Amino acid sequence: MEWRDEGVLLATRPHGESSAIIEVLTASHGRHLGVVRGGASRRMAPNLQPGTQLAVTWRARLDEHIGAFSVEPVRSRAAVLEDPLALAGLTSVCALLHLTLPERDPHPGLYGQTISLLDDVAKGEPWLGPYLRWELALLEEIGFGLDLSSCAVTGSREDLAYVSPRTGRAVSRQGAGDWAPKLLPLPLALMGQGPVSHAEAAQALDLTGHFLLRELSDRLPAGALPEARARLLARLRRASPDRSGAQ
Repeated sequence: MEWRDEGVLLATRPHGESSAIIEVLTASHGRHLGVVRGGASRRMAPNLQPGTQLAVTWRARLDEHIGAFSVEPVRSRAAVLEDPLALAGLTSVCALLHLTLPERDPHPGLYGQTISLLDDVAKGEPWLGPYLRWELALLEEIGFGLDLSSCAVTGSREDLAYVSPRTGRAVSRQGAGDWAPKLLPLPLALMGQGPVSHAEAAQALDLTGHFLLRELSDRLPAGALPEARARLLARLRRASPDRSGAQ
């Protein structure tokens, strides 16, 4: 069994004395694991960091085996190491993909969106808006897309201000009425309207986090989303109220 593809490295762990098991998200083969011989060596380890874009060749005797990867670095995203917020964004993406996507199940649309987002993060481009849209896409990919197109009560597309914590549908101020305190605030940043401040991004992540936590509850032994995402949210809350991450 053999195939070639390109993908982003999500995670790595030691295997034996000098090898490593890596997890790569590829366009055609989904989230896939394999052994890299010598992957823990001083020569190879710098190329096996989360977020690195790799050209990979996978080989195994049988398809169900873990198999072995031959890897070639295509693009480093090590620039994020100079920006703690960007590093938190990149590691949150990798951790969520590891947690949510079934192994060897292709998700080409989400893959393309992921690569575009990680490139923005690494290049210092405005990435908070794309990150929020990426989490919405991730929710849709796992079977619970939010419907923010119109009010679930009135059908209006105007003045949408809340989201039902049960159905994931938007609700206008008029439609909310006395139920407003029981609904989740809908920040404009999640609607793609205007620039995205750190505070707005944090509020949007609170909303998407509610549904991620609910939909992934059976995969969360600690009852919480990945620590990497928690670090991103904490950094956004601590950040100054400027718009340095504006879309």
